[in-house]
Amino acid sequence: MPTESAAALREAGLFRVLQPRAFAGYEQDYDVFLEVVMELAAACASTAWVYAIAAGQHVIAANFPPAAQEEIWSDRDAITCGSYLPQGEAVPVPGGVRLTGKWSFVSGCDIADWAIIGTVMPLAEGPQPCFVLVPRADFAIDDNWHTVGLAATGSKNILLKAAFVPDHRVLPVARMTRLRSATECAYQNPSYRLPMLSFVPSALGATVLGAARGAIADFITATRARTTRGGLSQGQSPVAGYAGVQMRIAEALAASDAAETIMLRDMKQALATLRSGRLSPEDRIAMRRGQAFSVRLALQAVELVANATGVSGIFSDNPVHRAFRDAVAASRHISLNWDAVATLVGAHALGLEPKGNY
Repeated sequence: MPTESAAALREAGLFRVLQPRAFAGYEQDYDVFLEVVMELAAACASTAWVYAIAAGQHVIAANFPPAAQEEIWSDRDAITCGSYLPQGEAVPVPGGVRLTGKWSFVSGCDIADWAIIGTVMPLAEGPQPCFVLVPRADFAIDDNWHTVGLAATGSKNILLKAAFVPDHRVLPVARMTRLRSATECAYQNPSYRLPMLSFVPSALGATVLGAARGAIADFITATRARTTRGGLSQGQSPVAGYAGVQMRIAEALAASDAAETIMLRDMKQALATLRSGRLSPEDRIAMRRGQAFSVRLALQAVELVANATGVSGIFSDNPVHRAFRDAVAASRHISLNWDAVATLVGAHALGLEPKGNY
């Protein structure tokens, strides 16, 4: 992603949507943030993906110890990147650890000031998966990201060699995967208490929903002006007059609308529930269902219009085809895998022990 794009997002204040008010943020509800992601993705899914991670990670950052938060937000416009799978080797030293290793799929690492990465930490109670914060000066970038989808996310490898991580920059993963009580959180907004799988897949999925919105709009604009070439017959006929094209637009619009309705409804309901009580396992599993199924619907919408673009749609600079490639790439994220989520939901509905994370 161009540095100019990151600068524009900073200038617009968009990285502060979920940032705590204590650090000059807007501390908005998470559903507001999802709407921003969708709006950005309608123009560029890669930009939205980087933004979804960088700005969405403020929920994670807000759960680090106060000293770490002071470090991150000493620059009120700090950008973070992240890679959550525990990697690397942490060697204990006085006051913290020395961390060495490689972390993959680190979207936005080129524009980031900090990285939130996963590793297994040698804590007093035993080895435990943790998130740790490392500043940009501590990691190198391995430019291995050469893809056909989400190409501008720059989701490259980052490399650390004996980087010092002080104790206050450590957050146990278990704290983020469970539901946290109001007394455990320093901030009133319930967005900071959401379990990790109730918000991260929503942010990533919102890029697919936004890409669908943009692809449909671009397809409609192009189709209004398109005419057939008429290699065999009916040359120069308006493409907009074909019933098949009209039907595909209608179905794509309906699928896109349904996807956005499910995604935003579930998030608003979760935050409302947290304001007055606790999210039940049923609530959390329903959110996982909504995240994955809304992405499935949005991908269906993109495919409908991409398949109707004609031969012009195969060019790499065609906006509908770019949205299609980006949507397919984003939907491959493990947290949005419909088969995995569907079996979790189905098993729970049948009274079986759900197998999977929620």
